[in-house]
Amino acid sequence: MARFLLIAASSAIGSATRDLLHAGGHDVVTTSRSPGADLVLDASDFDAVDAAVAQAGELDGVACFAGSMLLKPAHLTSRAQFDGVVSASLQTAFATVRAAGRHMRRGGSVVLVSSAAAMAGLSNHEAIAAAKAGVMGLTLSAAATYASSGLRVNAVAPGLTQTPLTASLTETEGSRRVSEAMHALGRLGEPEDVARAAVFLLDPANSWITGQVLGVDGGLGSVRPKIRG
Repeated sequence: MARFLLIAASSAIGSATRDLLHAGGHDVVTTSRSPGADLVLDASDFDAVDAAVAQAGELDGVACFAGSMLLKPAHLTSRAQFDGVVSASLQTAFATVRAAGRHMRRGGSVVLVSSAAAMAGLSNHEAIAAAKAGVMGLTLSAAATYASSGLRVNAVAPGLTQTPLTASLTETEGSRRVSEAMHALGRLGEPEDVARAAVFLLDPANSWITGQVLGVDGGLGSVRPKIRG
């Protein structure tokens, strides 16, 4: 049995990951911004995340599922909106890596969440693409920094996944069909699709994997499908 800390575990993907880890017999400590998790914290607060990792005890892995959604062109995005996206997606990831580097002295796994939007030019995704591209760079650099300590750092990069956060993007039949057509496999992701990849990267059995960004995106980040007739 391994022990894991899931930050922002109340998210759809975080909850699915928690359930899979529990089903595998693992010990899971969870955090969220609101009551209901084991620890309540703001995942963008460096000191709070540091304290959570320390309080969680000897960990085999930590994953951060914090994030937000903002679809606007750059010229219509306010400074406050941009700061909010960076705080939710990049600052939280950095806080997680920072705390893991300080406290996971016997190594383990860190899993972050990037996005297919960081790898494919998608209109109106400037803020989220910038933040999630930052997560990719953070993943690679941190993997190099902490490899000698046995601490692995990887990320998952989902395509459009059906969660409460993305519900507005597929609320009409037309918008849903457009979104599905952008993915080579012709469907949107489910939280469990991404959670299975996160569990794989967390698993101590996969200890020869670091510095990787795993696209779990139906091909969105790298494949251009035929136009379906």
